[in-house]
Amino acid sequence: MSTEATKTEVGSYFISNYPPYSQWTPEAIPEALEAFSQAPLKVNAQGLAQEVPPLGLYLHIPFCRKRCKFCYFKVFTNVNAEAIERYVSALCQEISLVAEQPIMQDRQFRFVYFGGGTPSFLSVKQLESLLDRLHRYVTWNGAEEVTFECEPGTLSEPKVQALKQLGVTRLSLGVENFSDAILEENGRAHLSKEVYRAWDWIAAANFANVNIDLISGMVGETWENWRENIRKTLELSPESVTIYQMELPFNTVYSKGILESHSESAVATWPTKRDWVRYAFDVFQENGYTISSAYTVVKDPSKVSFSYRDNLWRGSDLLATGIASFGHVGGVHYQNVPEWDRYLGMILDEKRLPIGRAYRPTQEQRLIREMILQLKKGYLQIEYFRDKFQVNILSKWLSQWNTYASDGYVVLPEDPKASDAKIRLTTDGLLRVDGLLEAFFEPQFRNVRYT
Repeated sequence: MSTEATKTEVGSYFISNYPPYSQWTPEAIPEALEAFSQAPLKVNAQGLAQEVPPLGLYLHIPFCRKRCKFCYFKVFTNVNAEAIERYVSALCQEISLVAEQPIMQDRQFRFVYFGGGTPSFLSVKQLESLLDRLHRYVTWNGAEEVTFECEPGTLSEPKVQALKQLGVTRLSLGVENFSDAILEENGRAHLSKEVYRAWDWIAAANFANVNIDLISGMVGETWENWRENIRKTLELSPESVTIYQMELPFNTVYSKGILESHSESAVATWPTKRDWVRYAFDVFQENGYTISSAYTVVKDPSKVSFSYRDNLWRGSDLLATGIASFGHVGGVHYQNVPEWDRYLGMILDEKRLPIGRAYRPTQEQRLIREMILQLKKGYLQIEYFRDKFQVNILSKWLSQWNTYASDGYVVLPEDPKASDAKIRLTTDGLLRVDGLLEAFFEPQFRNVRYT
């Protein structure tokens, strides 16, 4: 996606890592296994002492009531209780294998994230069983944040209370839109009445942070309805709101339909989606919210932080568990196998980590990864990169920064040598940040398939 793209074409994507996932290979699996077998790294590539990176845990729950037409994650529908139990058993066994690895040596989890799919698809009994078994191998009592993704229609009052008792601190509710017609058109399983029913239970449970997800540019969206989405979200007054601009990766229902029929994309154009997000940001700020990233606003920055996001974007280790999940340990990226039978078999039958591909980034690639991800927050601290990588990111990419400055996307510091010097995105830059990032990719990774 270029900065000047207009149509939302098939193949557009949200940048979440570097180098691109398409470059990760099975040939690098031994490097990932070696990283697991080593004690946590305490020196960087220059041999300089540094702290052991923070550690996070991601658990993938791949079940959904329906597959959304825009979804590109590894999910399964129409599963029975026996299949769920077998998967949960494998997930727990995987974590038991991970817990034995030297990379875990005397380390506590800084953050935990239950993602999907739909983690709230599990019943209360299944959730309690999962957590009980997990805690035989790992604990996260000291974690800053335990996030749990929810689909409104899968919630009940007992389930919400169970999540609170199980230690969830941040509940992320996938509302996406308040229009039933748009929800149905885009293949969502829930309707708006289920949002409001779940909200009463969530408010009563008093979670530390409740986030509402919205999507700008769903098929059928209009200006009138988008304004209603923002108004209704403000009425609920969540601690944070995440707004994604709808993408069309290759493996979605919409993308396959467009490619097979050679039809035009029905997703809103990039300028329209940016206008909708700009409007939302303006209204939320008028009502006391603060912009936290290109996708998020928070009601009280002193109360709400994003440990999962911020630690990942600063190079933390992430133990990713579950089918097809992505992680990073000891300087190596890895992804678990995406096939159901193979994932279960590698763990339950072969008793080994289910890694399917990996990649060891160079020091240059680690620098680029942190820089492009942190730019999504709207600014880069020059001193941070100078201290960690011994690189001045302003001078290294000065030509590109000057181009973006002349385009009105960034503001460069008046005194680049000041300890607090920052490269800042303008609002125009923030709204199209994913389109700005490929310019910093190494030449061999530009114009390649991302996933």
